[in-house]
Amino acid sequence: MKKVILFVILLGSISSMQAQMLKFGLKAGINYANYTGSDANTDAITNFHAGLVSEIKIFENFALQPELYYSTQGAEIDNLGEQFKNELGYISIPVLAKFYLTDDLSLEVGPQASFLLSERNEVDSNDSNTFDFAVVGGLSYKFGKHFFVQGRYGLGLTEAKRDADVKNSVIQASVGFMF
Repeated sequence: MKKVILFVILLGSISSMQAQMLKFGLKAGINYANYTGSDANTDAITNFHAGLVSEIKIFENFALQPELYYSTQGAEIDNLGEQFKNELGYISIPVLAKFYLTDDLSLEVGPQASFLLSERNEVDSNDSNTFDFAVVGGLSYKFGKHFFVQGRYGLGLTEAKRDADVKNSVIQASVGFMF
């Protein structure tokens, strides 16, 4: 009987420890996106992102933060004096290193892979690449145990369009809730 009680206490301690080391949540926010590059004659567009976030605590001041969210990016393209809006809908998967500067403030940086799901144009063209690789970085601030805000910049490293030398660039502002 003592072994059973000891086993239950040990199992409870381990699951409590794992609950503190692994958290899941939701986030949503706005994107301010544009193209960068030598062929970029564009204006920024404002759109949204929303999805899932997790945090895997490695050390007291360091965690990994994998995410999975939908993000709309793109730009308004100036073509011979006419403006055409190009919206690209991606599933984005960043894996960020999260460095806690204080108990509530953290620096996040890492790679992001994005897969094109949809393209909406005001012109008939499907010339976007289906994969986008970027580096992202920003800051996050926690309010209590559950709520957080994030500010982030994503710089595309691969060309967003097949026929132009342009890359995605996006500034994101998010709010979220961790369970």
